[in-house]
Amino acid sequence: MNEHKNPFFEPYGTPHDTVPFDRIRLEDYEEAFMEGIRRDNEQIEKIINNPERPTFDNTIINTEEDEGYYDLLSRVSTVFFNLLSAETNDEMDALAQKIQPILTQHSNDIRLNTRLFERIRQVHLHHRRLNAEEKMLLDNCYEGFVRSGALLDEAGKERLRQLTEEASMLSLQFSQNLLKEQKAFTLDITDEGQLDGLPDSAREAAALTAKEQGKTGWVFTLDYPSYSPFLTYSTQRELRRQLYMARNTICTHANGENNLEICKRLVNLRREIAQLLGYKTYADYVLKRRMASNTRNVYRLLDELIEAYKPTALKEKEEVKKLFKKSERNSEKMMPWDAGFYAHKLQMKKYNLDAEMLRPYFELSNVIKGVFGLANRLYGITFKENKDIPVYHPDVKAYEVFDRDGSFLAVFYADFHPRKGKQSGAWMTQYQGQYIDSKGVNVRPHVSVVMNLTKPTEDKPALLTLSEVETFLHEFGHSLHGMFANTRFESLSGTNVWWDFVELPSQFMENFSIERDFLRTFAFHYETGEPIPDELIQRIVKSRNFMTATACLRQVSLGLLDMAYYTKKDEFKDDIIVFEKQAWKKAILGEQLPDTCMTVQFSHIMAGGYAAGYYSYKWAEVLDADAFSVFKRHGIFDQKTAQSFRDNILSKGGTEHPMTLYKRFRGGEPTIEALLKRNGIKRSKK
Repeated sequence: MNEHKNPFFEPYGTPHDTVPFDRIRLEDYEEAFMEGIRRDNEQIEKIINNPERPTFDNTIINTEEDEGYYDLLSRVSTVFFNLLSAETNDEMDALAQKIQPILTQHSNDIRLNTRLFERIRQVHLHHRRLNAEEKMLLDNCYEGFVRSGALLDEAGKERLRQLTEEASMLSLQFSQNLLKEQKAFTLDITDEGQLDGLPDSAREAAALTAKEQGKTGWVFTLDYPSYSPFLTYSTQRELRRQLYMARNTICTHANGENNLEICKRLVNLRREIAQLLGYKTYADYVLKRRMASNTRNVYRLLDELIEAYKPTALKEKEEVKKLFKKSERNSEKMMPWDAGFYAHKLQMKKYNLDAEMLRPYFELSNVIKGVFGLANRLYGITFKENKDIPVYHPDVKAYEVFDRDGSFLAVFYADFHPRKGKQSGAWMTQYQGQYIDSKGVNVRPHVSVVMNLTKPTEDKPALLTLSEVETFLHEFGHSLHGMFANTRFESLSGTNVWWDFVELPSQFMENFSIERDFLRTFAFHYETGEPIPDELIQRIVKSRNFMTATACLRQVSLGLLDMAYYTKKDEFKDDIIVFEKQAWKKAILGEQLPDTCMTVQFSHIMAGGYAAGYYSYKWAEVLDADAFSVFKRHGIFDQKTAQSFRDNILSKGGTEHPMTLYKRFRGGEPTIEALLKRNGIKRSKK
């Protein structure tokens, strides 16, 4: 019997040195974590005990580069925490609880190491002539240490350790609670009459879920591909209410998964961290390293959007309400679980269009071909599935990506469908970042997109909605940012940019979703092979701005909620549910129910790194509309424009200030006008 070897301790020996998921055992993680920490500490000791004068090369580069499989801690952390979101279980969750405080302590040990920081400070003050990328690395390194407490006195450093370690654990607990609570709920139906209104796709998916869970009938869950169709199509108002309330009261119940106090504590911890570091609020701390620069600019954007979109949103709401009153004569008022149902009816009335009409044309394998084909047309890259590359679940597909000249560009993983151990939502991540090693080898990235798209059923392949196609394009845009990375230092490559810039490449790709010339490349009926009719495309285009103002205000409301928490100067003592209702009030159109709560499931700002940064989606939307207007002018497949976008934005990572990169592509700063035009919003004349 062969003795098991920890795969993290040696070169992987897989195609492109990809992660050998099939060889990793649970016990390998902890062993690799502890050895990785030991090696890190050894490396730090070498740097601080170096008798030579501190230089960029012997100090900054040594803290940045720990190449190959010897960079053990990075290797194991990347795999473990990616799988903690995409394919976790109780054992992984328990290990995360054990290892997280150790990792936070280790990070603090490095960032608060006085001797190491003194060397970095000396290099910051006295260094050789540096190119732009080296200067950015130095500034980021110095600023990163300062923002992590390097200038604090010993008492301050000790307090910062306590705060960051507690915040780290609470963020993890928040995520684990959310996943458990979301997966615990099911709406079980055995009476077929209660499926009234639901399309075949929703019925078949619910029957498959029931079968997988060993139940009879139909099972609906809080995963988006199950939840959304039910709220949109079900005629059973009481069941819609049950499902809506289940989703919108997650983590508020009197059980072990309640996140109310965790959120309150996280807000206070972050405020105290920021104030300890010399900032008035956590938002001030965050925005120092963002394009927006300060809270005033964030609120200016949010207020400008409210002013521009609210009149249209009120008209949209009134139209839906009118239809509700006409149909529900016995009901006093429209409730939140009615909104999607009657908005769909209105869409059918105005445009004779709904998501189910489009599903037959969006079969997943064709969508994949379409998205890959778009990248080929724009940038000349090609994708080839390689089944020799190990994956962590049968749902995952692994591809080799080749550049226009045939050279290897990247590995691309795609993980498509919901399952028990997977967080909801969609995201892009990577298992290896791009960088150029000390021998001049351009180490290419391994990127991954993780989504929760409609699953295939026993009778049909996975048939997506247009919204799911947009989600795929969005995450694929992030992946292009990662795959095209071409910088020297890994910490500056790919998506390692300021967070109100990172959404530009992703949201930019969404623009293609309603372009006829793009749809005609892949949207074929899964049974007949007929292309999507022009008449249907015209209806898609005409309806593109259906309820768009309402959707905008929803995003703005979340931005307001985020800012309300993180602009607090004093201790947060409010009732979370009450505070939430007030914080986003000016962007909310309907009645707010007393028991519902978004904060406790708002992963972006509690556990996902978007604290004081959720406005980024709208900030980047201004950029993406402006950028796509260039493509519209020159042709949506124009390779010269695409090459400029690749060269000036996608490949540059965080090597320069984002506005510098954007202006180099665009020739000037963006304005909100392209977004307003795209959304059909007319500003009121003053």
